[in-house]
Amino acid sequence: MTHRAGEAETLARRAVRAGCDYVIAAGGDGTLNEVINGIATPNPPRGGICVGVVPLGTANDFARSIGLMGDIDATIDILQVKTSARIDLVRMTGERTRYFVNASSGGFSGVVDEKLTPEIKSAWGPLAYLRSAAAALPELHAYRTTVTFDDTERLVIDLYNVIVANGRFVACGLPIAPQADPGDGLLDAVLIPKRSAAEMALLAAEMLLGKHLSSDVVTFRRAKKISVRSHPGMWFNADGELIGNEPTVFKILPRALDFIVRKR
Repeated sequence: MTHRAGEAETLARRAVRAGCDYVIAAGGDGTLNEVINGIATPNPPRGGICVGVVPLGTANDFARSIGLMGDIDATIDILQVKTSARIDLVRMTGERTRYFVNASSGGFSGVVDEKLTPEIKSAWGPLAYLRSAAAALPELHAYRTTVTFDDTERLVIDLYNVIVANGRFVACGLPIAPQADPGDGLLDAVLIPKRSAAEMALLAAEMLLGKHLSSDVVTFRRAKKISVRSHPGMWFNADGELIGNEPTVFKILPRALDFIVRKR
């Protein structure tokens, strides 16, 4: 049982060093992210360690992406069968280096995460993200952003938001990257540019339905490496946990993690 931020990471690292080859995170995306970093830091896993998750958090977005959103007993049965798949791991390097399996968001999403306190999560449950987004709206502003894909394509654009995804969902089930596959060796980048209030309202409705990638408003790319630099600096999170606001580089580590999934 963890009692403070960072403790799951310490426990996971200690378990691996003690020879454990199967580590299960019982919690939400933040708990899973700490376990992933405990296993991957200082070096990414090279095989032999299996990871599972019991989705007990507020959002459970990565568990949703891999089909582990049934009742707890059913999930435990899946974990006992131990059917695994190799999935991609993402390394983000900026103010510090962190790893994630689901998604990282910068810009407006970072402001939302600042508002998303444990007290709000506890009181509002799945509606906590909507509550925090409403609180962050007065601080909405554009970031002059340079985004580089695979060191070849470079975009300079005014953005509200940058999402770099390995999984499909964020913010308690929002299908932000509906085509993402955590085992395809590619990052899905969704860029939300500065637009009028009317256009943003329409885009929000399309996002709820997972139809936004076909919108002329959104810029969508797939790449193995994505670099982001902005002014002012965007605050980025990793699986919902705030990391920093320095220029950030995202790099896919293909099939680096052995993860328990629902048997198909």
